[in-house]
Amino acid sequence: MFTGNNFSAPDAQAKGFSRRQWLRAAGAAGVVGAAGVAGRHALAAGPLRDLKLAWNANAVCLSAVPVAIDRGFFEKHGLKVELVNFAGSTDQLLETIATGKADAAVGMVHRWIKPLESGLDVKLVGSSHGGCSRLVGYTPAGVTSIAKLKGKTIAVSDLNSPGKNFFSVLLTKAGLNPEKDVTWRQFPADMLGLAVEKGEAQAIADGDPNLFLIERRTKGLVDLASNLSGEYAAKTCCVIGAGGNLIRKDKPLVASLVRAINEASEFIADYPNETAKIYSPYSKASVEDLRAVLGTLTHRSHPSGLALKKEVEFYARDFKLVGVLKPSTDVVRFAEHVTVDVLA
Repeated sequence: MFTGNNFSAPDAQAKGFSRRQWLRAAGAAGVVGAAGVAGRHALAAGPLRDLKLAWNANAVCLSAVPVAIDRGFFEKHGLKVELVNFAGSTDQLLETIATGKADAAVGMVHRWIKPLESGLDVKLVGSSHGGCSRLVGYTPAGVTSIAKLKGKTIAVSDLNSPGKNFFSVLLTKAGLNPEKDVTWRQFPADMLGLAVEKGEAQAIADGDPNLFLIERRTKGLVDLASNLSGEYAAKTCCVIGAGGNLIRKDKPLVASLVRAINEASEFIADYPNETAKIYSPYSKASVEDLRAVLGTLTHRSHPSGLALKKEVEFYARDFKLVGVLKPSTDVVRFAEHVTVDVLA
């Protein structure tokens, strides 16, 4: 539920989180058996506990979820997970959490920050990877760099999308006003390529594998930036959010979710080919194309605890820069409030 928060106290100071170092020996055993059956049949010590997890089944970057199911990482950590697909819309993601349809969710950090400032009772507890959003220009329209976006239209599939939020920051840092110097226009996800071909837009901001497939059938597209560009190269992007009430009542349950996603993320980094096969039933893309996309992501980047808090603080500062967060919001206090180290 939304309760409203005030993060504007000027003297708020960051409180350090102690991050427990946990061994990956058991996870490594599952990974060693990835090509066979060892990782698929990991068993929990006791009865499995139910947890509803929301995710976007169209996003190959979130393949840690089906990997954790297929390879038994959820069961290994005592979880019986029911998946809820929010289909990509930020509003749908928030609705699943706010109405109790899901206990937790995985999605881009840019989807969470403004609702968290507004009082959404969710805490960020972990993450899965870095990368997954890209900005491409249409060379026939002369858009071959960020500077040449001035006066142009950028096609997006959702006007509240993480891509729009992230690239608004990037444009600002490049000296462009994301509200005045460019126009953002929404199109159906599978029509983004047609939009630039018809001249209705001159650039596209979207995620893979959708953008990867669009590039396959739309000549003249060129990469301008991604959420791994420059200072973002080592940053995570997709995070795990859990309902505040669940954390208050059952922190160990949430910790089990984080551990399972961490283990699945490491599996992806080690075995992208196997991951592409596991994820392929959710996508129209070929296994080869999915493998290519997975190769662009950083699944070893999944911070939690203090490291996650620092990244949330960084992104909150970005959001203040473009006016998404209130000018009075203290980003240090905000990050302290909305992150919880469930592994401590």
